[in-house]
Amino acid sequence: MLKNRKVIVTGAASGIGKEIVKQCLFEGASVLACDINEHSLNDLMLSLDNQYPLHTYQLDVSNHEEVVKFFVYVEAEHADVDGLVNNAGIYLAKNILDYQVNEIDKVLNINVKGFIYLSQMFGKRLFQSQSEGVIVNMSSVSGIEGSSDAIYGLSKAAILGLTKSCAMNFSPYIRVNAVAPTMVNTPMMGNIPEWRKEEYVSHQLIHTPVLPEDVADTVVFLLSDKAKHYTGATFDINNGGYLR
Repeated sequence: MLKNRKVIVTGAASGIGKEIVKQCLFEGASVLACDINEHSLNDLMLSLDNQYPLHTYQLDVSNHEEVVKFFVYVEAEHADVDGLVNNAGIYLAKNILDYQVNEIDKVLNINVKGFIYLSQMFGKRLFQSQSEGVIVNMSSVSGIEGSSDAIYGLSKAAILGLTKSCAMNFSPYIRVNAVAPTMVNTPMMGNIPEWRKEEYVSHQLIHTPVLPEDVADTVVFLLSDKAKHYTGATFDINNGGYLR
């Protein structure tokens, strides 16, 4: 489905990002896997036994200078890149009343500014050459319905607005869509309060848990030509828990 495609994936070394990397590779794409955790990137590479066209790059998406350097590397080594999955994010599981200023900055710098930096530089490359490409932004059901962590919920709501605006700004060359999963069984889920987990589950119309692989399937679809008529859209993966 993704033959001859080259895709950047941020937050690539664990959870949903790791599954997105694997599914992209299995579908024939080359992948530039970026993560702040170099050790986890090495583990990812080892787990795939060097059988696939996987390249790793240690990157803090919230650091503008690092992102600039990354795109210098992309220009030199991977000029044919045509896909971007903005997935890197953090969730502190804190009540807004308990947030410190530096914690607010950290969440927004990674979860919002990181998406902006990558989208801007990716968009600039493809737009200038009038090349076609795709961006998939990882949002969350909490960006639509609210979160017990208000700063996280804010960051994921911002990504929905960024997705629509980039779809307009990057037209007609780059399609931009968002994915908004419900709770997914990853290490991050362990931080969600029990009452909120129960609330999510009680609303769902389908009782099969959403797995990282399921989210990755949707991302692969959006990266592929099968999704050529979708842009500015949000794909809810929530078992019908929140209908709109």
